[in-house]
Amino acid sequence: MGDAKDDVDAEFQERGVNEADSDDEAYDQYNGKVTDISAAQTRKGKDIQGIPWDRLNFSREDYRRTRLEQYKNYENVPNSGDCKPTEKEGVYYDFRRNSRSVRSTILHFQLRNLVWATSKHDVYLMSHYSLVHWSALTRDKYEVLNFAGHVAPRQKHPGNLTEGFYQTQVSTLAVKDKLLVAGGFQGEIICKDLDREGISFCCRATYDDNAITNAIEIYNSSSGALHFMASNNDSGVRDFDMEKFQLCKHFHFHWPVNHASLSPDGKLLVVVGDNPEGALIDACTGKIVQILRGHLDFSFASAWNPDGYTIATGNQDKTCRVWDVRNLSKSLAVLRGNLGAIRSIRFTSDGRFMAMAEPADLVHIFDVRSGYKERQELDFFGEISGISFSPDAEALFVGVWDRSYGSLLQYHRIHNYSYLDLLL
Repeated sequence: MGDAKDDVDAEFQERGVNEADSDDEAYDQYNGKVTDISAAQTRKGKDIQGIPWDRLNFSREDYRRTRLEQYKNYENVPNSGDCKPTEKEGVYYDFRRNSRSVRSTILHFQLRNLVWATSKHDVYLMSHYSLVHWSALTRDKYEVLNFAGHVAPRQKHPGNLTEGFYQTQVSTLAVKDKLLVAGGFQGEIICKDLDREGISFCCRATYDDNAITNAIEIYNSSSGALHFMASNNDSGVRDFDMEKFQLCKHFHFHWPVNHASLSPDGKLLVVVGDNPEGALIDACTGKIVQILRGHLDFSFASAWNPDGYTIATGNQDKTCRVWDVRNLSKSLAVLRGNLGAIRSIRFTSDGRFMAMAEPADLVHIFDVRSGYKERQELDFFGEISGISFSPDAEALFVGVWDRSYGSLLQYHRIHNYSYLDLLL
């Protein structure tokens, strides 16, 4: 950031945080608590993050302009200019609540997969060394795991690292079907069954000097067995069978792997990393099916549309490229961010919408049926620790990491039931 950002942060600390909007809010802050911001309050003019723009020496519009001009995107090469024009007119998800008592944090500036929703009410996220569960229904949180000390498995399985780990720095996270898997900076893999006490499985994916676990994807195999894939900086993608608690596949590439996503039918795997080209491979044999060419920098995000034909990849060249596996000679669409690299991509379970997150401030929701021509832009301030749609596509959660305004933003899907108009 530039000096302007530092000046704003200083004013936020001095005037924004230390001045309360009401006696009740002052009481909450005095007792170490902060109050949430609801949709009803924002309709009356309150900022969704509680930033007191009227007490600052600049407007929100001025600060947004400064951020766009001065935010430093990490990139290795110049950006491309072949992007698909989009209309910022869609409104698909409506702001519901800003949970300011939930402090979402990140440890790695490029890895932003630390928020996972298992329902429209249940969210798991990292807050410093603590992995917490947040209930959007009761607005309560509790600690699931604490990585600051010693974590070790309680169960005995082949390959289990019984001595466990100390002070694990969590780099990535995934939660699905009551299985929680966390990856660490030293190649750690820590698995927890959410229905049982303690840790079920620990291992080190690699002992390589460059071992960081960049991404985790949990899935069900064709037989119904629960698996997860780990993408690591040692250039490997590893598939673990959680029925047998063992490594069953290991694919090796010539560059560090930052993200891998399995197709809905389980037959194909898209792999991206520290290489401008991505790879579409056979998920059974690891054989390369097609090289994905078009990005100019390194990629850190990938996702499959549930239709099984469409892939999206996010890159440090500030673009998300959409591909159709039936014709991979060129991208179906090239979607450009405003501020920086595309760090996270998610499709809704019905395939209707695709969300892509920049490193900070902006999340874009594209209407897939419009051919990615129409989008909604979520605009706030702070680094993004992760985005997650609920499995039923009814909710979208965004983790915001900021020393003054870090929180969890919650949006709900808008439905237009036109047939009800006939009853009026």
